[in-house]
Amino acid sequence: MIEASIAVGNAEDLILLLGTKDQHLRQIRGSIPAKISARDGKIIVQGEEGAVIQATAVLEELRATIGRVGPLDAEQVSQIIRRVTSNGAGLPVPPIDLRTGRKIRPRTAGQAEYVEAIRQHDLVMCTGPAGTGKTYLAVATAVEALKDQSVRKLVLVRPAVEAGESLGFLPGDLQAKINPYLRPLQDALRDMLDHEQVRRYMDDDVIEVVPLAYMRGRTLNNAFIIMDEAQNTTVSQMKMFLTRMGEGSKMVVSGDTSQVDLPSHAKSGLIDALHRLTGIEGFAAVRLTGADIVRHRLVQDVVRAYEETGG
Repeated sequence: MIEASIAVGNAEDLILLLGTKDQHLRQIRGSIPAKISARDGKIIVQGEEGAVIQATAVLEELRATIGRVGPLDAEQVSQIIRRVTSNGAGLPVPPIDLRTGRKIRPRTAGQAEYVEAIRQHDLVMCTGPAGTGKTYLAVATAVEALKDQSVRKLVLVRPAVEAGESLGFLPGDLQAKINPYLRPLQDALRDMLDHEQVRRYMDDDVIEVVPLAYMRGRTLNNAFIIMDEAQNTTVSQMKMFLTRMGEGSKMVVSGDTSQVDLPSHAKSGLIDALHRLTGIEGFAAVRLTGADIVRHRLVQDVVRAYEETGG
């Protein structure tokens, strides 16, 4: 018998999480054999280890989803419960501790492999379809490393590659044109840290969210560096990026090799690097699949439909 607790902000947050008249709570109890109660601003989960891990993972996922979309209905809660309980929650990988009262747990075997690879290697490349948590888990482990003071800085990078649109025709100055490309990284950050903390870290240059072109000529020591959408780098850009890593730093490179937006004559730097770096000590490659998708249940079906028709 073990016990876990989840801090809850206020009574309104508790109602959103457990549901009106504990509707969501009854759904969880009906699927997972754990004792769940609320007291002193916390939700207490007790039971066998596997049940506690699963119930806590469901509650954390409910809280994250409510934070993004607002109140949930019974069907949305059921989907989250099914996804967590069927995708391997309870895998023997320590959760990512954000030091905010919140822990993020890998929810599939592939995600567990990914998190463990990041913890054990200085350079990790992860490929997989949309919705597998490539960016989200990398940002979470980076925040954990920052809070643990094992790094002094987070650098989140994305190539500003035009996917059917021209930057020159978008409104605004250069920063306004670039911001949409960086938004997914910013969204992940703001899901883990409150707005004021993110702003303070950015003002103090502890967190940078920058386009890939801004990395040229830099050496980053004691930093956790993440590049998202890496399939849209050229070979020379990938080489430039990888050689920015300084002493005490860690890099995670993620992308979906089925969604390359480069011109047809250009080779993806991510695909090239995965071949070149095989066998190098300190490097790990992780491939996530449709089984690791943790978004809406339809995303798995959409990805599978495109794979089966060659799209």
